[in-house]
Amino acid sequence: MALEITDANFEEVVLKSDKPVLVDFWAEWCGPCRMVGPVVDELAKEYDGKAVVGKVNVDFNPQITTTYGIMGIPALLFFKNGQLVDKQVGAVPKHVLAGKLQAQM
Repeated sequence: MALEITDANFEEVVLKSDKPVLVDFWAEWCGPCRMVGPVVDELAKEYDGKAVVGKVNVDFNPQITTTYGIMGIPALLFFKNGQLVDKQVGAVPKHVLAGKLQAQM
């Protein structure tokens, strides 16, 4: 299961991570987000110990959402060494997300 990332723990979980990080910006009311959600959870299991995979609910975490200019969801951001290195907006197949995460290893 993907970690719940919030405005309060974003710096610790994402920016200070020594592993690559995938952050899924989503909302309950977003249809495409519900399609991507299970895929993100699968990636969290598959990359357990190798990467951090988490989700930010945009309705409850406006600070992070605004900081990264999230205008459309789902938005999947990839971080390495505390830096944003890649981004994917919209629902895509699992292999696309896995490839982008693998590229950060």
